[in-house]
Amino acid sequence: MLSIEFENDNFGKNEKVLSAHPVSAEVRSAVEAELAALKREHDVTVLFACESGSRGWGFASPDSDYDVRFVYMHRLDWYLRVDARRDVIEVPVSDELDVSGWELRKALQLMRASNPVLLEWLRSPVVYLEEIRWVARLRELACLYWSPVRSYHHYLSMARKTMKTHLRDGDVVKYKKYFYALRPLLAARWIREFGTVPPMRFAELATQLLTDAALLDELNALLDKKMRAGESATSAPWKGIHTFLEKELDDAMRYAPVHGGERMTADLANDCLMDAVLHFSKRPRCTGVT
Repeated sequence: MLSIEFENDNFGKNEKVLSAHPVSAEVRSAVEAELAALKREHDVTVLFACESGSRGWGFASPDSDYDVRFVYMHRLDWYLRVDARRDVIEVPVSDELDVSGWELRKALQLMRASNPVLLEWLRSPVVYLEEIRWVARLRELACLYWSPVRSYHHYLSMARKTMKTHLRDGDVVKYKKYFYALRPLLAARWIREFGTVPPMRFAELATQLLTDAALLDELNALLDKKMRAGESATSAPWKGIHTFLEKELDDAMRYAPVHGGERMTADLANDCLMDAVLHFSKRPRCTGVT
């Protein structure tokens, strides 16, 4: 089993809530080794790899998985085929490492549809690997293609599902389920109030949007327990947070923007794909790949 280093590491100064993005040197080395192995096995270029999930959001438990997500691309001949081929790589590594990635064309298609998950990957505070020039281009495209309406409804749907499934009834609640509702609701409020892409980190969302001292105290107490307990740890409902969630969900639904919006042209995404394929197809083939 990989060892885990845990510490509160408030990312920004003057943040109002606790945050932690624990990735030990041992884990980072293991992730980098897996990325190198899959590059050899599939003869692909990994453009970007980051930590998603709770370690990226900033409220990981000591036994939280490492959710490694990446964007990769093939050589030119892979794209010059009549039949579509698998555009996802998934690596069953261990109980702690969850490694999967999207091929670049798939990623650009999702980006054009303003997929919030990909936007979060590109804003992750934990980056394992990046081709800086090309990732900068992806981030620029992500901002151009971002739709506040689509993003808002994505986060609202996440929050509603979590509230309905895990936070409506019962005497016990998993700590992590509170944050699976809090984070998307605050992201939706960020879009309402600022009209920009919400940050990935929960602490940044909470610091900018929450002002009630009692709520912040209760939230920090919950964060402290969650970041010291196991993933499956539970407790009795936290009344202040529960009340806030109910009101926040009502507001999010009441002020939800009208669903719709025109999709931008794919020209910029097409240019990015073609430029990247032609550039990286020049690299030497990996040893053992035919």
